Amino acid sequence: MSLEALESDADSGQDVSEFNWDDYLEETGALSVPHHAFKHVDQGLETGLTPGMKLEVCVRTETETAYWVATIITTCGQLLLLRYEGYQDDRRADFWCDIMTADLHPIGWSKQQGRPMRPPEGVREKHQDWEALLEKALSESCSVPASLLEGAQRGCNPIDLLSPGLNVELVDRQDAEVVWSAVIEENIAGRLRLRYAGTDGLPDTKSITWVFYLDPLLHLPGWAQEHSCTLRPPGALLALRTEAEWEEVKKTVSSQVQDSSINEEFYRDRSAINPHSFTEGMKLEAVDPAAPFTISPATVKKVFNDHFFRVQMDDMRNESQKEGGGRSFLCHRDSPGIFPTQWSLKNGVKLSPPPGFQGQDFDWADYLKQCEAEAAPQQCFPPDPSDQCIKESMMLEAVNPLCPENIHVATVTKVKGQHMWIRLEGLKQAIPEIIVHTDSIDIFPVSWCETNGYPLLHPQKPRVEKQRKVAVVQPEKHRVPSKDSSPDTTKQQINSSQAEMGQANGKYCCPKIYFNHRCFSGPYLNKGRIAELPQCVGPGNCVLVLKEVLTLLINSAYKPSRVLRELQLDQEGRWQGHGETLKAKYKGKSYRATVEIVRTADQVADFCRKTCIKLECCPNLFGPRMVLERCSENCSVLTKTKYTYYYGKKKSKRVGRPPGGHSNLEGGVKRRGRRRKRRKQLFVHKKRRSSASVDNTPAGSPQGSGDEEDLDEDDSLSEDTGSELQDELMDDSEYSEKKSQPPTPSPSPPETPRPTRRRRKARSPSCSDDENRPPSPKSPRTEVPPKLCLDSSPLEWSVTDVVRFIRTTDCAPMARIFMDQEIDGQALLLLNLPTVQECMDLKLGPAIKLCHQIERVKLAFYQQFASSG
Repeated sequence: MSLEALESDADSGQDVSEFNWDDYLEETGALSVPHHAFKHVDQGLETGLTPGMKLEVCVRTETETAYWVATIITTCGQLLLLRYEGYQDDRRADFWCDIMTADLHPIGWSKQQGRPMRPPEGVREKHQDWEALLEKALSESCSVPASLLEGAQRGCNPIDLLSPGLNVELVDRQDAEVVWSAVIEENIAGRLRLRYAGTDGLPDTKSITWVFYLDPLLHLPGWAQEHSCTLRPPGALLALRTEAEWEEVKKTVSSQVQDSSINEEFYRDRSAINPHSFTEGMKLEAVDPAAPFTISPATVKKVFNDHFFRVQMDDMRNESQKEGGGRSFLCHRDSPGIFPTQWSLKNGVKLSPPPGFQGQDFDWADYLKQCEAEAAPQQCFPPDPSDQCIKESMMLEAVNPLCPENIHVATVTKVKGQHMWIRLEGLKQAIPEIIVHTDSIDIFPVSWCETNGYPLLHPQKPRVEKQRKVAVVQPEKHRVPSKDSSPDTTKQQINSSQAEMGQANGKYCCPKIYFNHRCFSGPYLNKGRIAELPQCVGPGNCVLVLKEVLTLLINSAYKPSRVLRELQLDQEGRWQGHGETLKAKYKGKSYRATVEIVRTADQVADFCRKTCIKLECCPNLFGPRMVLERCSENCSVLTKTKYTYYYGKKKSKRVGRPPGGHSNLEGGVKRRGRRRKRRKQLFVHKKRRSSASVDNTPAGSPQGSGDEEDLDEDDSLSEDTGSELQDELMDDSEYSEKKSQPPTPSPSPPETPRPTRRRRKARSPSCSDDENRPPSPKSPRTEVPPKLCLDSSPLEWSVTDVVRFIRTTDCAPMARIFMDQEIDGQALLLLNLPTVQECMDLKLGPAIKLCHQIERVKLAFYQQFASSG
């Protein structure tokens, strides 16, 4: 098929109807390319303000108009999380502000304007000599640039500055020394529709071009004159006007003045173009941008300067048969689509011979001899980065290179190095798979078109339609307003959604997410660390706000890796929202997993509640509703083990005791004896694989070695196995199984797992699990401690009862830990050595001493209560 035929088919003329990415992904069983793979999309949303920068902010707690220095902790669009100078690592006083409305200024502004500087009360209490603190802060050179806080650029990102009507200059795609002017007609989230100067009234196919704002060939007016380039329209336009008409247009273009106020911001996100080492005549492999379907031999035709050179696709036909003298394009060292010779052979990709090539098989050695040319050496090309998150069968949105105004649903069919083959959907007639660089600025994450109000071309008959007819009970919030909906109806739906979400502003704006630290924190989250979190996060973009919330929760866990695993996207479950990669660090290792995050405001409340249930904490622990006095779930009266039964995960086998109290105790006791033994073997096996030394890094510590493991791997998952209190709880199936069996005699007390074989000699005799066994011939018998007599069953002990007992032992200093972690009698009986070390951050010695007291309680429980029924 000819290129002209492909171009005619590329414009499908499809009637853009309702399309839902969530339904389509579920129906096809595919995953979307992670959002972080599209670096160019996030760059345009940044305002230039980065964590660590300092500024002056009006002290909101003072009646007088005073200012103080604050540091940017986190940015979320135009929202800033600030911390007053003097709080160091204390984040309890962190606060959010909107850069568009807050009274913010660069460092030194107050002194220049004669305004007073006075710290808030909390800083004055911490630092009596706060004047010295202020002098030190003012002397540091990390201030926010004044241009980002003043004038038209305040709170704006580079994309916001490229408004329709702005004049720009575009370097010719074949000649780096030729530039022509264009005007921005439309700006779609940084994707610019440009009309060349002097083409009013001409067909759009010749006069319109699309570029992304990060394109290295795009510049502001005056750039051509500054770099001694020729002002001339592209070759395809020259024949459409007379030479005199173009001269008149050129005079107008030359008089355009560059807006210096946006110059710095315009180039801020641009990557520097590295110098190349190509010379004319070198051979290489290349993808023709005009028809990016195959890889073919090409030649460096001209070198313009240290940064740009022209590559021409090889054509061995007669001059009369060549199409316009051969297709060529402008390149720089890091341009996509150029490869060293033999790249196709090494990567198992077919290399298409040049037109007119005589022979059955193409061989580079013979071809170079025939052309009397040399191959471009490997060092001319950039190295391939090792990290790659895009996999086959993932889905995204991509520009059609033959019809650039169209963006299609696309599927990744093959990945080789830093290039991938994608198939465009939604065409009348399929075209070959196009070859795209993984860092291309013409690919976008799923729902990018929906977010920015741009039509997306999708399969004309998606299979999800059949499923939609069945889904009668689906709420309206999952539906996109149809094309036939009236404006009044759509407006009414939006207003209704906003009314439900309170402070939410727009479909994709998340309301404030409050951390209600008085609510029950569950078995995974540390209540003390939750209390240190900011009062709220947001408002702002749903994905950004919820990602920040989940990151804070992960860092507040006893074991961040375990919480990350609980939040990890279930590959078999339905993909409801937006996949985001989150990381956790624990005991010198880094973990990462893809976590599902919803994208629209109407899903936020349900998402927060479901996430709380995943973490087995109060459903109101965090969410868009602030809990003032009493939680509606009455979670304060529940303890860790009791709470799990009511709000634990239904699909999990680790749930709390079933209804009916302790009537099935005897059957449960026998079962637990076998489980104990199996758990012991697992622990010993784990320790044999690891180092003999004990890692005393506190849970949730940010320290790490830099090694990362995906939570999908069995090894990383096994590190979390059997380490939580909930791992010891029996499921309903076990209870029902034991309920049908007759009572059995009380078993011997379970053994406390030993750390390793090499640690056995170091174990305290008083902590031995074999107190009722005869002494070993190789060691003298130690004196058995006094038998413990309990007045009530530990199963009925409250947190206060547990604390009271611990204070009567030689572990009294540890009683505070039991109070903080709300450990009642049931939880006490589930504790063992690895759990104590990991969840209480105790060293081996104190942990063994504490386990000895716990074993005394277990022994007394089995002797006094377990066999009494």
